[in-house]
Amino acid sequence: MNIHEYQAKQIFANYNIPIPTGKMIKRAEDAKTAAQEIGGNIWAVKAQIHAGGRGKGGGVKLARNLEEVEKYASEILGMTLITHQTGKAGKLVKKVYIEGGVDIQKEFYLGIVLDRTAEIPVMMASTEGGMEIEKVAAETPGKIVKIAIDPLIGFQGFHARELAFGMNLPKIQTRSFSKFAKALYEVYSKNDASLIEINPLILNEEDQFVALDAKMNFDDNALFRHQSIEAMRDLNEEEPTETEAKKYGLSYVKLDGNVGCMVNGAGLAMSTMDIIKYEGGEPANFLDVGGAASAETVAKGFEIILEDKNVKAIFVNIFGGIVRCDRIAKGILEATKKTEVGVPLVVRLDGTNAEEAAIILDNADIEIIITASDLADGAKKVVSAAKGAK
Repeated sequence: MNIHEYQAKQIFANYNIPIPTGKMIKRAEDAKTAAQEIGGNIWAVKAQIHAGGRGKGGGVKLARNLEEVEKYASEILGMTLITHQTGKAGKLVKKVYIEGGVDIQKEFYLGIVLDRTAEIPVMMASTEGGMEIEKVAAETPGKIVKIAIDPLIGFQGFHARELAFGMNLPKIQTRSFSKFAKALYEVYSKNDASLIEINPLILNEEDQFVALDAKMNFDDNALFRHQSIEAMRDLNEEEPTETEAKKYGLSYVKLDGNVGCMVNGAGLAMSTMDIIKYEGGEPANFLDVGGAASAETVAKGFEIILEDKNVKAIFVNIFGGIVRCDRIAKGILEATKKTEVGVPLVVRLDGTNAEEAAIILDNADIEIIITASDLADGAKKVVSAAKGAK
């Protein structure tokens, strides 16, 4: 689960992490009042969407008087902001965060992410604040300092010193940085975050570190422990079909291709997407219906896949382990009655009673259903069907 910058900064404030004073608004006419309450003579007007690169897309403006605050808020609210993370469709801006200006001595990058290979959190810091960290990693990887943190001992002083020394911070700044980094790890660990990024993390004229930006992602599986965080979920920022799938216990991620995928098991789903690509096709989604696929879950899966008008064919690739293949075949036939599929349906079933399942599907005499003998055969047939072949 992702949250907005202003929400992440609310969490930061609860852990005494320094942030500029700011207010979120939804109407341009509230911009002047918000800026006056914040105080000062310069403000940042920031679009609030779940994507990075807002500044380059025109979603962050610096206002030097109250008239400019209102002007920029009016321009940003309601705009479709396109960044390198939104894709061509962009995201509609419905919220703006107005933040008081700060004196900047230097910009840095600071983040924490779970290293899934090492199964341990990693804190990263860089002197190249304000730049895309992916670009820094690709062009000047030596400017990123990384430390692994054992969750059993947590963040210690030597971790902070290693990061500070790696960035060549002087002694007075090292103290401030250590305090900041320790508090940030506490936010990460106590809230079951999967990622925190501050870009830029700024050093002000008083040699204090301040989070000028904030990005946080959370582990969905741990949200039951954090009701206040779950309440921050903005469904307007999420793909509607992905939200709908969660209600039915389906794991669905929308992609850009035209071959719909319905599979049981995450590993098999990834393999299915790979072989579709290998055969020259483009997967339209990741969809794991779970180990106990039923007529109801299959029907809902069809419905969700077909919400995407780009889908030209669907590949049903299910291994019958917990549920026998003949029952799955019957479930598929029932599902086609509940949901008007309307595109070619390539079905590959393997596992318990696979031969009986093939007979059921062949005898059904439903024109859109195409049976496949194995994974490779199914991939070839669905890619061909998606391209319009008879």
